[in-house]
Amino acid sequence: MERREFHRVGECCWAGILPSGLPVFVYPKPEFGKSFAFFAANYGGMDLRFEQGGQWKDTPAGVAHFLEHKMFDTKEGNALQLLSQGGASPNAFTSSSITGYHFECTEGFEDHLRTLLSFVMEPYFTPESVAKEQGIIGQEIAMIEDEPYWRLYRNLLAGLYERHPIRISVAGTRESIAGITDHTLYDCYRSFYHPGNMVLCVAGPVDPERVFDIAAQVVTQESPGPARRDYGAPEGAKAFQARTEERMEVSSPLFFTGFKGPEPERGQENLRLQLTGRLAGELLCGDSSPLYVRLYEAGKVNKSFSVSFEVEPGISFLAAGGESRDPDGVAEAILREGERLASGGLEEDRFRRVKKAVYGAQVRGLTSENLCIQTAQAHFAGYFYLDFPEVYDAITMEEVSAFLRDYVTAERQAVSVIAPLL
Repeated sequence: MERREFHRVGECCWAGILPSGLPVFVYPKPEFGKSFAFFAANYGGMDLRFEQGGQWKDTPAGVAHFLEHKMFDTKEGNALQLLSQGGASPNAFTSSSITGYHFECTEGFEDHLRTLLSFVMEPYFTPESVAKEQGIIGQEIAMIEDEPYWRLYRNLLAGLYERHPIRISVAGTRESIAGITDHTLYDCYRSFYHPGNMVLCVAGPVDPERVFDIAAQVVTQESPGPARRDYGAPEGAKAFQARTEERMEVSSPLFFTGFKGPEPERGQENLRLQLTGRLAGELLCGDSSPLYVRLYEAGKVNKSFSVSFEVEPGISFLAAGGESRDPDGVAEAILREGERLASGGLEEDRFRRVKKAVYGAQVRGLTSENLCIQTAQAHFAGYFYLDFPEVYDAITMEEVSAFLRDYVTAERQAVSVIAPLL
C-alpha cells in the first residue's frame, strides 16, 4: 500500500494493487459515521463488441445492464436482500462505460464488504432466471421509454453520433434483451469481470489494512488481460443529424442542444479535457452567465435549464437544455454566444470568478460516494482523480477560448426537441 496526502482538498488515500491484480483505494475518515464501498467493472452499455479468445464477439444491446441485475443472484438466494437484512443500503448502476456495485452502512462493514466482493466474484445464472429477468427488464425499458427527458437525451446522442454505441440505450430494447441467454452473460462476465478490469474504492471510518486483507482473501481469480473493444469507425466532426423532434405528453417543449467535442486521450489529458469542458460550459451558459440571465429574463428558459460536459471512451460532448417555449431560438443563442466568447468576448475577471466557483463546486462534491465513484472512473481512464486541483490550476483563458472556438460550432451542433402533442 502507498499513502498519499492531498492537502488542497483535505483527503488522504491508501492505494495499492492486490496479487490478483485488483486495484484498491481507501479513504480513511475516522470522524465519519458511515462507510461506503464501491466495486466496479470497466464495462458498460456501449461495450457491445469485444475480442475474446482471439475472436470478435457481437453482443445484444443491454447485456451490461442485464448482467448487473443478475449479479445479485446467488445459489443461496439474493445478495441484495442479504446486505439489506444486515443493515447495509446496497445498490448498483450501469452507465455507458462502467458497472458499479455499492453499499453504505454504519456497522458490520467488514461482513458487508465480504458479501459484496463474494457475490460479484461468483456469478450464478440459469436459463430460468434469465428468462424471468427478461420480463422484469422489459417492463423497466417500457417505463423509461415513456419518460420525456430520457427520450430527449437519447435523441440528442443519436443526432450527434452516427456509429458510436453511446447512441444506444444502456438498457437496450425489449427486442435486444430477448436475445440474451445465460451463455451470453457468462461470456461477458469472463471478459470483463476479473480483477485486472475492476477496482475497489472505500471511504469511511475503516482500517485500510483490513480492507486490503479482506479483498485479498476474497478476490483471488486470475486476470486474463484486457479485452479489446471496438466502438466502430471514428466519427467525423459534423453532427450526424442537426435536429430531431418528437411529440409526447408534455406541458411545454423540452430541448437539449449538444456539441461534439474531441476524442479524449487517456491519463491526465483526459482529466484536463473534462475540467476544460465543464468550465467552458459554465462560462457559455451556466446559471451565472450573461446569456442565461438574458434568456431567463426573456422567459425563454427557467430553472430546469442546465449545462454539462460528458467524456466517455472515444467521445466527448457539451450538452445544455431544459424547458423552453423557444427551443430553436435558445439553441441558436448558445451557438452565437460560443462564437462571441471564442472571438475575444471572454473577460479575464469573469473567467477568474467562474473558474473559482467551478473549483469550489468540485471540492464540495467530494462526498464519500462521489469520491469513490470518481476515483474508479478516473482509474479506468488512466489518472488519479484527486490530482484535479493542480490540473485545473493550469487551465488558461486562452485554452477555454480555443475549446469554444473549435467545438461550439454549427457543424458540430445537434438539437433534440420534445414538443407537446397537437
